[in-house]
Amino acid sequence: MEKSEVIFGTRAVIEAIRAGRQIEKVCVQTGLSNDLIKELINETLKHGVPLSYVPAQKLNGLSSKNHQGAVCYLSAVQYAVLENLIDKAFGEGRDPFFLIVDQVTDVRNFGGIARSAECAGADAIILSAKGNAPITSDAMKTSAGALSHVPVCRVKDMKETAELLCHSGIQLVACTEKSEQSIYDVSLAGPLAIIVGSEEFGISPWWLKKAHHCAHIPMKGKIDSLNVSVAAGIALFEALRQRGVNDNPKIL
Repeated sequence: MEKSEVIFGTRAVIEAIRAGRQIEKVCVQTGLSNDLIKELINETLKHGVPLSYVPAQKLNGLSSKNHQGAVCYLSAVQYAVLENLIDKAFGEGRDPFFLIVDQVTDVRNFGGIARSAECAGADAIILSAKGNAPITSDAMKTSAGALSHVPVCRVKDMKETAELLCHSGIQLVACTEKSEQSIYDVSLAGPLAIIVGSEEFGISPWWLKKAHHCAHIPMKGKIDSLNVSVAAGIALFEALRQRGVNDNPKIL
């Protein structure tokens, strides 16, 4: 991560949060409990900023500066509000088209997913405030600049987000090898949110229960799973195919 993306010092981090800077996460030194640290922790809770407790050695390794037990990582993007994007799509007479990223932790995978989402015309990528890869300059580079164009919605509570999507009439389709139904046999037309899961554990069980449909990508090889970035691309472009490419598509 580039130094320009990191802020050191308890008061500096507090002011960055209060100023509305887009922050990926705050790291606080384990064991500290002075008044300024308590104030910082309260600010992270108030603004929904992800917080991690880390040993002093990790913070010391980031910089020779006096970090005072607190460091924050800035995001490379401005986060969007999901409700606004839903309203915008319906207001323009379009069916909303989202990609939900559930606990994808590899920056390169996330960058590849973002590139496919932008190319497929997704309205936004939705991810949790915790447990996903940070959106840094590395993610921007891997996405080939796509993260400058496709909105990202970082939400505090994925379960509330699922309810919002369902109440808005948006179909949830989980892309998982645990389903007997093929992605090619599921209707991906209409308001849609495709869900892809983590590299190690796949889609969270509660998402699988909440989804209107679960669908796998048919494969003939001996390996029984795809890289999540590849799987996301296949699902997104199958949705694009079903929804109809515009009258002036890009030709690669």
